[in-house]
Amino acid sequence: EEGEEGEEGEDEEGGREVGPAGPEMDEDGGEGTIVLHEDKNYYPGAEEVYPGVATVTLDEDAQDLEEPLLKPVKQKQFSVLESVSPELHVEPEFIQSLMQTPQLTRNVAVVGHFHHGKTMFMDILVGQTQVKAFDPAKEVRYLDARVDEQARGLSVKATPCSLVLESTSSKSYLLNMMDCPGHPNFSDECSAGMRAADGVVLVVDAVEGVMMGTAKMVEMAMLERLPLTVVINKVDRLILELKLPPTDAYFKLVHTLEEINTLVSQHWVPNSLDPTKPPPRISPERGNVCFASAAHGWCFSLLSFAKLYTDYHQQPGLGPKELAKRLWGDAWLDPETRTFRKTAPQTPGPSGAPVPRTFVQYLLEPLYKMYSAALGEEPEHLAHTLREVGVSLSKPELHLDPKPLLKLILGRFLGDASGLVDMVVTKIPSPVEGAAAKVAHTYTGSLDGSTSEVAAAMMACDPKGPLMVNVVKLLSGPDGRAFHALGRIYSGTLKSGDSVKVLGEAYSLDDEEDMAVCDVTGLSLGNGRYRLDTPQAHAGNWVLIEGIDGPINKTATVTARAPSKGHSTVEIFRPLAFNSCPVIKLAVEPLNPAELPKMVEGLRRISKSYPLAGTKVEESGEHVILGTGELYLDCVMHDLRRMYSDIEVKVADPVAAFCETVVETSAIKCFSETPNRRNKLTMIAEPLEDGLAEDIERGEVSMDWDRKQLGEFFQSKYDWDLLTARSIWAFGPDANGPNILVDDTLPSEVDKKLLAQVREAVVQGFQWGCREGPLCDEPIRNCKIKILDATIAPEPIHRGGGQIIPTARRVAYSAFLMATPRLMEPVFEMQIQAPADVVTSIFPVLARRRGHVVQDAPKPGAPFYTVKAYIPAIDSFGFETDLRAFTQGQAMCFTHFDHWSIVPGDPLDRSVILHPLEPSIPQALARDFMVKTRRRKGLSEDVSINKFFDDPMLLELAKQDAQFQGMM
Repeated sequence: EEGEEGEEGEDEEGGREVGPAGPEMDEDGGEGTIVLHEDKNYYPGAEEVYPGVATVTLDEDAQDLEEPLLKPVKQKQFSVLESVSPELHVEPEFIQSLMQTPQLTRNVAVVGHFHHGKTMFMDILVGQTQVKAFDPAKEVRYLDARVDEQARGLSVKATPCSLVLESTSSKSYLLNMMDCPGHPNFSDECSAGMRAADGVVLVVDAVEGVMMGTAKMVEMAMLERLPLTVVINKVDRLILELKLPPTDAYFKLVHTLEEINTLVSQHWVPNSLDPTKPPPRISPERGNVCFASAAHGWCFSLLSFAKLYTDYHQQPGLGPKELAKRLWGDAWLDPETRTFRKTAPQTPGPSGAPVPRTFVQYLLEPLYKMYSAALGEEPEHLAHTLREVGVSLSKPELHLDPKPLLKLILGRFLGDASGLVDMVVTKIPSPVEGAAAKVAHTYTGSLDGSTSEVAAAMMACDPKGPLMVNVVKLLSGPDGRAFHALGRIYSGTLKSGDSVKVLGEAYSLDDEEDMAVCDVTGLSLGNGRYRLDTPQAHAGNWVLIEGIDGPINKTATVTARAPSKGHSTVEIFRPLAFNSCPVIKLAVEPLNPAELPKMVEGLRRISKSYPLAGTKVEESGEHVILGTGELYLDCVMHDLRRMYSDIEVKVADPVAAFCETVVETSAIKCFSETPNRRNKLTMIAEPLEDGLAEDIERGEVSMDWDRKQLGEFFQSKYDWDLLTARSIWAFGPDANGPNILVDDTLPSEVDKKLLAQVREAVVQGFQWGCREGPLCDEPIRNCKIKILDATIAPEPIHRGGGQIIPTARRVAYSAFLMATPRLMEPVFEMQIQAPADVVTSIFPVLARRRGHVVQDAPKPGAPFYTVKAYIPAIDSFGFETDLRAFTQGQAMCFTHFDHWSIVPGDPLDRSVILHPLEPSIPQALARDFMVKTRRRKGLSEDVSINKFFDDPMLLELAKQDAQFQGMM
C-alpha cells in the first residue's frame, strides 16, 4: 500500500507515465507492464526524431570558453616584404639579358665587423636602382628583411641582392652582392657568402679601424683565395665626432689601411699556380679602396672624385685615371709651377700655411667645407653656396633636419656610387675569368678537362654544358615553412620546371644514398624585400631555387637528372669551411611533451637555416642545439619558438662542449680479445705534436694524398720517421679529425696481409671511439693510437666486423685511459672596446671567470682602448651583462672561438669531493665537469676502467702491479 501511494504521488508530480517509445510499449499487453525507473522514457530520443544520424553527448564541455569553435587561419609573416615589387630604373628583360652575359656580372660578398655600416651602405646601392627614392630622414636597412633583424638592429642572415649599377663610363653591370652579418657569432653566414662569391668588399669603420670581425674576415677571404677590396665607411665620424683636422684625418685613414695590409700579408695563401706572387697591396691609388658614409648616403673612389674635377676643368693630357694616381700618398701640387711633386714644396700656399697633400687639398678639404656649410649656414646662404658647386635644393629641402639635409647635399654633390662599381669591376674577376680558380678550390672531383666534361664546362663557365649548381645556403620563406635554396650556377642552364638530382654532403660515387630527385618549381633573384622571378638562369649567376629544399641539410650539389656523355662521374662541391666552432650547447624540450614531434621538425629546420648550427639527441634522450655564442643561440631559440614550431620550449642552462685528450704515453700495452677468442689487438695511445691537430682540421694534410706525399709532410714538418708516416691508417673521428691511427706493427711479428683484411673494421672501431670518448662521451682530440701487435684469425668468418669493430674501440679506450686522460674545454678570444677610464674595471670581471688579459692598448686616432683577452667558454655566459654593469654600459665585447685548452685537474681523481652549489677549486674542475656531464647524459657517475678491460688484461695489470710492489 505504501508503495502504491508512492507511485501515485510520483505520477501526480511527474505527469503521466509513458513506457518505452515504439512497438515495445504494448508488447506484454499494454498498461499492466512494469517499467523500471532507469528504462523510463518521457520524451522521444534523438534517434527517433533524426533517424540515421549519429549523435555524441559529452558530460562536460572540455573546451575553454576563450577558444573559438573554428580557429581562424594564422598568417605568419616573419619578413618585411614589399606588397608590390618597386619600380626599377631598368626593365626585368634587361636584367635577364645581363644574366646571359657573365662577363658583365660580378659576384661579391660584402663583409666587415659588427655595426661598421654594411647594410646601410647597401641602401645606397639599392636606392640607386629604384625610381622612388628612400626617405632621407629614415634608416631603411633594406636588406634586413626579417622582422627580428629590424627589431634587434643587426643582421642575422646573409641576404643576396642582385642590382644593375652603372660605372663611371655609364656601362651597366649586374652585381650579385651578399650582405653578410658582422657579428662574430654569425661568421658562418659569411662563409656561405664567400663560397658563392668571386671577391670580397670589406667594409671598415674609419674610426674603429680593424676590429676582431675585420681580422677574421680578412683571414677567411685569404683562405678562400678571394681578391679583397675595401670600403672605408663612416668617414663623417672623423669630421663630426672626432673633429679631426683634414691632415690628421688623412693619417688616420692611412693607419687603417696599413692595419689591413698587415693582416693581408699575415694570412696570405700563395697561389699554387704562382707561389712567388706577393700578397696584394690595398691602397686607393691602386683602385681597390673606396671612401663612404652610409649614414649620409655618399661614396667615392679616387677615380670618381677625379672625374668631378676633369669634367669641370677640361685639360688635355690629364684624364681622370692620370689625376687619380696623383691624389693619394706623397703627392703635392706646387702652387708656383702648377705641377705635381713627390716632395712637399718649400713655397707656402695662398693662405701662408704649408701646402697640404693632394688628397687633403682636393678631397678632404672640399668635403669638410660641404659639411661646415650644410651644418653652419642659414638656408639662404647655403642655397647660394651650393649653386656654386652645381647642387640645387628646393626650399622645403633646405629647411630639413641636418641628417637628411646632408644626405641630399652630399648625394647630389658626389653623385652615385659609380666609384664602387669601377672598383668591383676592375679588381674582382667575372664568373668567366675566376671560374678555373673557383672550381679548383671548391670541386672535389677530377679537374682534368680532357677526361671530365663536367670540369671542362665549369672551368669555361659554359651555359650549354652539363648543369652544375652549388647550393651554399637555404633562405627561409616569409612564413617560415618553405626554404629557397641559394645556388651559384657553375655550368649549364637551369629552367623552372626542370627535374634535377640533388646530391647531399654525404654523397660519393661509392655511396649514392644521399641523393634525391626534385622538380624546380620556381627561380628568382633575391633583392632583400622583393624577388624578381626569372624563367631561367645561366652559368655564372646566383639564383634562388624553389622546390628542392626538402633533401638539403646544409649545402648541396644540383645537377641534371638525365646524364649526358661523361656526366655520370659528377662529384660534389666541398662542404663549407668555417673559421669558428659550435661549442655552446643548449638542451631543449617542449613544455607540452605531446608536442615533441613539432619540436623535432623545428630543430630540423634550424639545422637547415643556420649553416654552423648542430642538433643532436643524447643517449638520455635530451635534444641539444650547438651554436657559436649566446646571441647565436638566442636567435636560434627565437626561430624555433616562433617561426619553425610555434610551441613553448623549455631550455636548460647553456653549457660548453668538451673534448677528451691524453698527456702521456700509455703506461702499459693494452690488448683485448674478440668475443670469439680468435683475434687479439694490442695498442697504445700518446699525445700528438703541437699544431698537428689544427693542421689536420684546416685541411693542410689529407688522407687522400698518396703515401709518399703523406710521408714527406710528417717527416719534414713534425720530424716523424718515414716508416711511421707512411703507415698512417686514418684520421678520426672523420676525414679531418684531430686524431691519428698508426699501424706500428712489424712484418716479422704480424701477418700484414691478414691485418690489411681487417683494416676497415679497425678504422671504424677507432673512429667510433674518437667520436665518443670514455670519460664523458665527448669527442677525443689530439691523440695518436698505435697498433703494436695483432693476432688475426685466418678464416674470414671469424674476423668479421661484428668481432673486430667493438674490440678495436675497446682497446682504443683502454689505451686512452692508461695514458693520463684529461678533459679539454673551448676557450674564446675576446675583444673588449671601452673608454680609457673604465679599462681597470674589466680586469676583476675577467679574473672571476678564469679569464686573463693578453693585450690592452689605445686605438690610434680614436678615443677608446681595445683589450684582448681569453676566457673559457663555460665561464663566458653572462659575461657581457657583468661587464656592462661594472663599466656603466661603456664597454662592448665580442667573443670568437680560439682554441682548446686542458682543464686543470685529473678527471679520474676520486679523492676530489664535489660540494653542491659551490664553485670547485681549480684542481677539481676537471672532475667537476666530467661528473656533471655524465649525470646530464644519464651515464653512471664514475668511469669504470674494468668496463673496457677483459679478464686477461686485468690479470696482466695485477701481475705488473705485484711486480712493482715487489721492487718497492
